Amino acid sequence: MELEFVGEVVEWRGPAPFHFVRLPLDAAELVDEVKADVVYWGVVPVRARIGTTEFTTAMFPREETWFLPVKAAVRRAEGIELDDVVGVRMHVGRD
Repeated sequence: MELEFVGEVVEWRGPAPFHFVRLPLDAAELVDEVKADVVYWGVVPVRARIGTTEFTTAMFPREETWFLPVKAAVRRAEGIELDDVVGVRMHVGRD
């Protein structure tokens, strides 16, 4: 499944701060429809693109949606800061 959306970069604090983009609810519902086919260990693997940078990661459910981790290397390459609004294009699932 391919998805495109726009979202704000947010911080989730754990042992260290991490940056994510929350999926809009309509995109989260689409992921929920296919998660049984692609989920492993409670996360959903994705191949994502922000700007010209493509990366692989795994989304996890939080706050009634899915959180897409944005790696530090991606943030540096694209000049992304906390609270920026970014466009995301992603493929859901392994391939």
